[in-house]
Formats: sequence, structure tokens, C-alpha cells
Amino acid sequence: MLLRFLAVLLLPFVMACSNKTETTPATEPLAVRVAQVGADNAGDAVETAGTVALREETTLAFTSGGRIARILVNEGDPVRRGQLLATLDVTPVSSGLDAAIAEQNRARAELRRLEPLMDKGWITRPRYEAAVAAAQSADAAVKAQRFALDTARIVASGDGVVLARPAEPGQIVAQGMPVLVIGQASSGFVLRAPLSDREAVRLARGAPARVVLEALDGEPLTGSVLELGSRADRATGTFQVEIALAPDPRLRSGLIGRASITASPPAGGATSLLVPPLAIFGARAGEGFVYVLDAQNRVRLRKVRLGEAEDGGVNVLAGLKPGDWVAIAALDRLQDGMAVRPERRRQ
Repeated sequence: MLLRFLAVLLLPFVMACSNKTETTPATEPLAVRVAQVGADNAGDAVETAGTVALREETTLAFTSGGRIARILVNEGDPVRRGQLLATLDVTPVSSGLDAAIAEQNRARAELRRLEPLMDKGWITRPRYEAAVAAAQSADAAVKAQRFALDTARIVASGDGVVLARPAEPGQIVAQGMPVLVIGQASSGFVLRAPLSDREAVRLARGAPARVVLEALDGEPLTGSVLELGSRADRATGTFQVEIALAPDPRLRSGLIGRASITASPPAGGATSLLVPPLAIFGARAGEGFVYVLDAQNRVRLRKVRLGEAEDGGVNVLAGLKPGDWVAIAALDRLQDGMAVRPERRRQ
């Protein structure tokens, strides 16, 4: 009877304790500051400045010397394929062609006269062979003079624009001396700029670029690396890069621009990421550990390979990828798989 009485008295107390336990809130996850590494790695850029030009700029000249009779275009003029641009005074060439034709007729007549004599054995073979050689030489001279006459004019090989006119009518020019410089419109515009050796090795063909031309009110143009020099200039020690620019009717040769080119990861796929020093612990013999935040807001212990330390952090050569979030505080209180409440900041 006494035991039953005590049980009745204790029942409310036990129930109250049970209800108190059920209503006790669960422990909140530990607040941990985390930083994103390599967030800007994909945008790691090489900065340079250069000059806009048409990719194909052709220097035109006459194949023979003489006096320029006419130049029919000026700098800045558009030209069309097949358009006559300049001519030489053909009087000397025409005279040379007449003389070559006369010599050709004489040599051929001499050869025709000697052929039957050779067949009858009345002349020596050396004499006949000399006549054959003279006839062939005369034929070649005629071809050369006709070529000189045909090329005593400069014709546009494609649509473009006159970039330079270094010669003038009446001027005596030698064979191959520049007369006009034509930019081929179909080749498109490029930005040519110098790079240091450290910058050049970080780039690859096709790398995207952003080009700003002050003459176009600073409006950015898109482009990509078209060519990358494989040999440094002996005078400056720099490598030249050509960035193909998106078509724009306002582009002109000679405009000055600044380019920001996206760099490529090092060869072999090894990407160096700058990580805050506070994220790394247990560093030894080029290796260390970090806690990486996963999609469920749990930290995972990960081994990383370490590179050189810089002012902004430590280079991690392996074990992380761009965009990973790493813990940078309370490392001594964390455990692998532990749920946390991240306080994010970007590195």
C-alpha cells in the first residue's frame, strides 16, 4: 500500500522531467568562417597594350624598275579586287620587248638555216648547238620582257584599304621597292601586343580576351588569341601576341588598345590555387591538411600538396579545385564530417 502511494506521488515528477527532456532544443552547428579559393582563377588574366592592325597587310611593288607613271589611290582609300592601283612608264619596257622580239626572230632564222646543214653534215655539232642555245636565250628574253610589261601595273588582289603610299608619280623606283601598302579587309582586325616571357608561357591559342580602345569611348571588344610568338624579339626580349577582334566598323589600323587575356592552367593540368594561410594545418614536407566544406555544410578533411608562400597566401598545387570552400577558423574544434554553420567570404 505504501509503495503504491509513493508511485502515485512520483508520477507527476517523472512526467515533468520527461517533457522537459523532449523540449530541450538540439545543439546548433558550430559557426565557422570559410573562404572560397580560386574563385578568380578562371579569370586570371594577362594584361598588355598594343596596336590595332589588319591581320594581312601587303606591301605592293613593281617587279621591274622604272619611272612611276600613275598612282590612282591615296592613303585611306578603299579598294576592290582587280582594281588598277598604279602603273609604270612602259616606254623602256616596250622598247626592250621590241628588241627582244627582233633578236628572237634572228636567232630562229639562223637555227632554221643551220638545221638542214647539220643533217647533211656540212657544219659541226658545236656550231649547231650554239645556234640552238641562242634561239632558246632569245625566247627567254622575250618572255622576261613580256612579263615586265604585264607587271608594269599594280592591281588589287582583294578588297581592302590603302594603309600607306610611300611612293609618288614620277619617282624612279627599283625592282621590289614599296609603292603601296594594302590591308586586306577579309583578314579582319587584330591587336598586336608584346608579352614578357612569364606572360607568354601562361597563354595559349584561342584564349579569350577583352580589349578596350580609348578611341571607342572605352567600350570593350571581345577577342581571342590568334597567334602567339614562339620566339622572342632579339632587341626587346618580348613575345608578340595577336588577338583577333570581333568585327566592328569603327576599327582602324593604328588604334591603341589595352587587352586582358585569360591565362591557361599550367601544362599537365596542375593548377596552383592561392589559399589563406589560416586554412592550412599540419604542414610538413610539402604537404598539409585543410577542412573543405561540402554541399551539406559538413567539413571534410583533405590532404593538399603545398607550393610557395606569397603575400596573399600559400599556393596549393594539388588537392583543391577552383571554387572549393575551406575553413579558416576554429580548426582545432573541427572533425571530419562535422556539420557546421558557414560564414562565407571570398578569397
